[in-house]
Amino acid sequence: MKKLMALLIGCFASLFALTMRAQSAPGVNNAELNGDYAFTFNGITGNGGVSSVFAAVGRFTADGAGNLTNGELDNNGVAAGGLSAQSFTGTYAIGADHRGVMTLNIGAKLAFAMTANGNAQFIEFDAVGGSGTIGSGTMEKVDPTAYSTAKITGDYAFGVSGFDNSNNRAAMVGRFTSDGAGTLTNGVGDVNAYGSSSSLAFTSANYTVSNAATGRGAMTLTFLYGGSPATLNFVFYIVNTGKLFAMERDAVTSSTPLLSGVVLQQQSPAGGFSNASLNGNMVIYLTGLSVCGGAIGTVPKTVAGLLTAGGNGTFNLNFDENFCSAPAAHTGLLGAYVVASNGRTSITVAGNSLVGYLVSLNQTFLLVSDFNVLFGFGEPQAAGSFTNSSVKGSYAGSTIDPMTFAVDVFSGEFTADGASPTGNITGTEDIGASSGPSSGVAFNATYSVSSSPINGRGTITVTSGSGGSAVVYVISTSKFVAVPSDPNPALLIFEQALPPQTVSLSSLTLNPTSVTGGAQSSTGTVTLSGPAPAGGAQILLSSSNTGAARVPSSVIVPAGATSATFPINTSAVADSTPVTVSASYAGVTDTASLTVTPATLSSLTLSPSAVMGGDSSTGTVTLSGPAPAGGAQIMLSSSNTGAARVPSSVIVPAGATTATFTVNTSFVLFSTSVEISASYRNKTLTATLTVSGLL
Repeated sequence: MKKLMALLIGCFASLFALTMRAQSAPGVNNAELNGDYAFTFNGITGNGGVSSVFAAVGRFTADGAGNLTNGELDNNGVAAGGLSAQSFTGTYAIGADHRGVMTLNIGAKLAFAMTANGNAQFIEFDAVGGSGTIGSGTMEKVDPTAYSTAKITGDYAFGVSGFDNSNNRAAMVGRFTSDGAGTLTNGVGDVNAYGSSSSLAFTSANYTVSNAATGRGAMTLTFLYGGSPATLNFVFYIVNTGKLFAMERDAVTSSTPLLSGVVLQQQSPAGGFSNASLNGNMVIYLTGLSVCGGAIGTVPKTVAGLLTAGGNGTFNLNFDENFCSAPAAHTGLLGAYVVASNGRTSITVAGNSLVGYLVSLNQTFLLVSDFNVLFGFGEPQAAGSFTNSSVKGSYAGSTIDPMTFAVDVFSGEFTADGASPTGNITGTEDIGASSGPSSGVAFNATYSVSSSPINGRGTITVTSGSGGSAVVYVISTSKFVAVPSDPNPALLIFEQALPPQTVSLSSLTLNPTSVTGGAQSSTGTVTLSGPAPAGGAQILLSSSNTGAARVPSSVIVPAGATSATFPINTSAVADSTPVTVSASYAGVTDTASLTVTPATLSSLTLSPSAVMGGDSSTGTVTLSGPAPAGGAQIMLSSSNTGAARVPSSVIVPAGATTATFTVNTSFVLFSTSVEISASYRNKTLTATLTVSGLL
């Protein structure tokens, strides 16, 4: 392996022996990955000293028990070309420390780290002997109700980046308005293609959600570039109405780079964006590609910093960079900006020009107009002063946006103790390198974060392996980014993760345990052996008969709580039906039994209850709940058919609770009482009808 810090992606394999630890208790936390997910991936494919861009977007369903179904993937690249909507399945296992391994039947192996919100950061983990793919991405839970063209509506900003077939870098940022019917208007953008920057005027743009079952869609952007018309075609997968993972699907050539990234819904203030939309602290992080002096080839460039805007068009910038393998800090830079009402932001600082497209207050896509083609994102820094105590607890860490095949990527789970003045970070990571993967690498480091003179800036010093260092910028107590000192750097991102599993499922109870189908519901209660960890505990739920009783796919026990309840909704049944409800968490499954009973006959009424002979009355039968499929046949009879007659039966339609029938009478000489009977499922009810006579 190339020189790379253990946390900060690497080590000299020839200089020390890695402490290898297999994933502990594999599968014990499989329930953490549960439901529908979309993913995005970008990387570099290499073989025999030649490398080229590769990207993918797609979706899958995880069952919470280690199986992937309904997988669909689109990829693009130079060496392999592109695949559209390729189906796949797979398996996965998540250990006690929330690190996971995923194997897809299309020939890919991934290592991932779970975050507290149920998403995951991942790397490809199968390159070996100098061949394969080096890359990273994210898996995010989706909202399937957003899978339609009509749900993509409003203002959106986007940022995409990548390379052409000769590894020249390009990036594009912009915005548009979606009408919810497939047309994109008010589109503008900016592009930096191989060091040449220009603004783009969209001449037309459109989109469609082509598959309402998977959230897959297509988008076409047509614009003038260099005075000539140009078109880019993208495939996207919906995360929710405010977020799409997008990848260009055009053939990769010298004039058409492979671009991939994300589309985010703009949260425009009333009256539109203005200079006041940049006001306060924003952590920025960007990646590019540099040619260093007379050296042959390129090396990655990484930048992270703190931009403090005054809301009036001026700002102060402090940042750290790893440029041509030479880490450097830059402080006290003064700059100016102008924000248009659509969110486009022109920025100048220290002789450099940037353009941003705002998503919301202090949140923006960023593109630098330089030969490095720096591209990235800015996020609002949470209020407060950040010190060592702010970085405390469990974090999932991962490489993002590797620029070359020489970068070694990682994902892992880490714990920071928040000690002052020097904190300690320990953890375990999985490393993907062109020479081969390394699983379960032990990691130890110290860190120091200060609120002054740059709020939330800190350093990490690795004490395990061959050592190393990095500069960090804290975004919030649950997220920070890092710029490593490695000669082939990539940005590192850390997000709050679930702590190692310390509690288990203790019990599952139902109340009541017997209900009338369709008329009554039951309540389930799951109880843990102790308080749920930070982020809560997701309990996977299932029903053995969803036709009779339905449960949510999961229920969350809030952080610090020991129990949670969930509804059990029922449907009408024809016969008494036993249902087994299951709850699973941290490798423990508990079950409880529910009996769903059919509706019974609850009343029989006659209106009117007294008639003159020859007139009629209306009978009404009522069930205790909805009738089952096919309806409920109620048997009818009269005690005196000479005086009053009823049909042999009446049907209560499926899903209904009542039905009516006619009681016809005859002329009688004397007043006569007649018993009308209704019978259903061994229960009989009677009502008296008085038929008045002629005398």
